[in-house]
Parts: sequence; C-alpha cells; structure tokens
Amino acid sequence: MMDRLHALAEERSLEIHRLVAEELRREPVRLDLVRARVRGWLADGSVHPAYAQRWWQILSRPLEDVIAAMTDPGEDARALRQASPFAGLVDPRTRWKVWRSVRERSAGSR
Repeated sequence: MMDRLHALAEERSLEIHRLVAEELRREPVRLDLVRARVRGWLADGSVHPAYAQRWWQILSRPLEDVIAAMTDPGEDARALRQASPFAGLVDPRTRWKVWRSVRERSAGSR
C-alpha cells in the first residue's frame, strides 16, 4: 500500500513540474523567483544544502536545461523534486485537478 502511495505522490509531483515547465516557457522571468528562493535556502539552511546546491547548479543553466532536469522521470530527479523550489507556481485549483487526474489514472490501471 505504501509503495503505491509513494508512486502516486511521485507521479503527481512529476505532473505538476510538467505544468510548471509550461508556465516557465510562457513566462521565463518567473525563474527569478525560483532562483531567489534557492538563494534563500543556501543562506538560511532551511533546505538540506545538498538539495539547495544541486538546484542552484540546475537553475544557473539555460531554461530548456532547467526544464529537462525538473521533468526528468529518473531516480535522481525524483529525489530532487522532494525539495522543489517551484512550489506555488501552480495554483491550488490546478494542483487539485492534477491530483485527481493522477489518482483516477492510477485507479483505472489496477
């Protein structure tokens, strides 16, 4: 049961990051907010330094590289999304739609 819930959470996270990627393509200036958030993490230690430093490295790259990293389905990217600086870039209503959609897809595949 817990493995299924964990997989569901990871799928939701990936789907939300895909939506954030679309938003960033429309408004790349929003990356400034994300970079400021990670600078704060690095300064105040509120997020583990390994995550903060890795995100900082990613965010210093061109937009398409950032998008590729944040939407990578691989294990390293899944771990990195556990401490995502992109929180808040998707409004709550859209986030709930994603949660519902992923849950329904998961229920239909059983």
